[in-house]
Amino acid sequence: MTDRTFRAMLVTEAEGKTYRRSIVERSVADLPEGDVLVKVSYSSLNHKDALSSIGNKGVTRTYPHTPGIDAAGVVEESSDPAFGPGDEVIVTSYDLGMNTWGGFSEYIRVPAGWVVPLPAGLTLREAMVYGTAGFTAALSVLRLTELVSPERGDILVSGATGGVGGLAVSILCKIGYQVVAVNGVVDEAEYLKGLGAKEVISIEEATDTSGRPMQKARWAGSIDTVGGDILASTIKAVDLAGAVTSCGNVASPDLPLTVYPFILRGVTLAGIDSQHCPMPYRVKTWEKLATEWKLDHLEQVVTETDLDGLGEQIDLMLAHKHKGRTIVNVAG
Repeated sequence: MTDRTFRAMLVTEAEGKTYRRSIVERSVADLPEGDVLVKVSYSSLNHKDALSSIGNKGVTRTYPHTPGIDAAGVVEESSDPAFGPGDEVIVTSYDLGMNTWGGFSEYIRVPAGWVVPLPAGLTLREAMVYGTAGFTAALSVLRLTELVSPERGDILVSGATGGVGGLAVSILCKIGYQVVAVNGVVDEAEYLKGLGAKEVISIEEATDTSGRPMQKARWAGSIDTVGGDILASTIKAVDLAGAVTSCGNVASPDLPLTVYPFILRGVTLAGIDSQHCPMPYRVKTWEKLATEWKLDHLEQVVTETDLDGLGEQIDLMLAHKHKGRTIVNVAG
């Protein structure tokens, strides 16, 4: 088995701190040590993957490297009795595709503790339409539902044209919340309304520039995927005992804010960490996505490519021209 060859994306460092992507043939013997060998059927494209592909050392320290923080496929070998040949599984988060060989590859080898059995009700392809983005969105929704009920009022979703935001909009609408979506740099208002948003507002409308420590209460809660000024503005405009989840920093890691929304309105700011989420909570979230939260319009948010077309999709994401979800048909 160790002499079997397969295709994978490889990012290499060239002169002048430039980075090149190519599709190469590798051997199973090249894979890192691990308990479970998985033949990958599908992967998906995430912002971390795009950063890894251009040499972002905050994501990936050492090159050459194969990105891909998501993978879904079939177990071929396992030294852990929890998994056996033929089992369909999902691998996301932890160190996959960051500093460990990732899912943009026909094979991966990983620790058994990273592996989630594919829940009944999901195909491998559907699991990667969700991927880390859908998993993060579902974690955010799960936390919000613990703090804010649908009848409390509108929920603001920032970064709604991205993978996490768009899936959060869809899940929230499916389970009865009224959602206001923040449009991106490119106008995608009709797309967001198609996902179920009752209203779409611009980045400018969602961002407070007054400098005041609090704003008129406008939101019952929020799922924020971007950080920075929009997150700070949202917190200042959340109503009594409302809640905001935070899972991203694409706008900024800074949070220009006072404590007043927390001590005068009792606002909760809940951080979402999909990378190191405990396994019981991880399994529960995937089961939600496979059952009561499963979306009936997954194809509306997805673009499919293969390894050969993946570079073009990465370039679109880096140029902020990407929307929805891109899945990678690795086996194809």
